[in-house]
Amino acid sequence: MEISAPLPGNVLEILVKVGDEVKENDELLIIEAMKMENPIFASADGTVKEIKVKEKDTVDAEQVLIVLE
Repeated sequence: MEISAPLPGNVLEILVKVGDEVKENDELLIIEAMKMENPIFASADGTVKEIKVKEKDTVDAEQVLIVLE
C-alpha cells in the first residue's frame, strides 16, 4: 500500500523508520505547506517497507511518500 502526499510541500519530519509496525491513523510524517504543518497518517495497519523521501525534500501532490506492506 502506498501513502501519497495529499498536497505539495516540504517534508518537515519523518516519524517512522523501515520495519516499524503502524496502525491505521498513526502519524507517519509531517509535510509543511504554506507555513502550515500537515500530518500524514497511515490509511491501514501494516509495516513500513520503504520510505521514498527524506526530511527537507520537496514533494508534489500524489507523490508516493511511504510504502506499507
